[in-house]
Amino acid sequence: MKPKGKLIAIGGAEDKGTDLETGDIHRSNLNFFELAILRRIVEETGGTNARIEIITTASMIPYEVGNNYLDAFGKIGCSHVNVMHIRNREDATKKTYLDRIKKCDGVMFSGGNQMRLSTIFGGTEFLQIIHDRYKNDSFVIAGTSAGAMAMSGTMIYEGNATRAHLKGEVKITTGLGFMNNVIFDSHFEKRGRFGRLAQAVATNPSCIGIGLGEDTGMLVTEGNKMEAIGSGLVIIIDGHLMRHTNVADIPEGNPLSIEHLIVHFCEKGNGYLVKERKFLMKMDEMQLTAKD
Repeated sequence: MKPKGKLIAIGGAEDKGTDLETGDIHRSNLNFFELAILRRIVEETGGTNARIEIITTASMIPYEVGNNYLDAFGKIGCSHVNVMHIRNREDATKKTYLDRIKKCDGVMFSGGNQMRLSTIFGGTEFLQIIHDRYKNDSFVIAGTSAGAMAMSGTMIYEGNATRAHLKGEVKITTGLGFMNNVIFDSHFEKRGRFGRLAQAVATNPSCIGIGLGEDTGMLVTEGNKMEAIGSGLVIIIDGHLMRHTNVADIPEGNPLSIEHLIVHFCEKGNGYLVKERKFLMKMDEMQLTAKD
């Protein structure tokens, strides 16, 4: 069954004064990612009267990050935005949070450390409620940086870009599982992460790699149809026609050999169908494809 909800995976912020992965915030600039993307999140969630819950679990500076989000949403007229400071698995069981997640129109996972998201929410009733609402309601799940990377069933949690061409340098675990046939990576161009997503796809060729540039995202509907949003670039890596790779046979630390990866570059307005593995130049094609 196709999910009725939507996913919005965002690659993170570019030169906006915030680095949620290192915990650095330059307090003079609260515009921590493109407001156009934030407006799109609000639009997809139901407008400025929508109830949106910010989940700061991934961050080690949750109160500052939460306040930044409240400020940014406030700038575009949203008055029903709240923050959930869930710091551990015990917090995730609290009735007040479970009740709020049942009543809101959408959630936004902040950046930080995606392992915090998978280890704190994995197997909880809290996560099950989000899954159920995503499948059955017009519920929006947005996430930026680590919050985007955790959306997939297969999740990269570590991998130094300068060593990502070596076997074993890219660490993978189970994410939150809103989509099971993709792998998201964030801050893609600026941090040189092509190699690590390529290794992740080579070892999981049934998954499509989605490399999210900064100030850029992918809007996913019906668990399959993707639309690039924002001002940057999304790179898609498809390994299903991969003909050769040495990754299974070489020792740890040796360079990879991969033949015939398919790569697509998507700008704002381009689309992609995950199951069909089809690039769409314009969203109009997506509508035509849907009718076919």
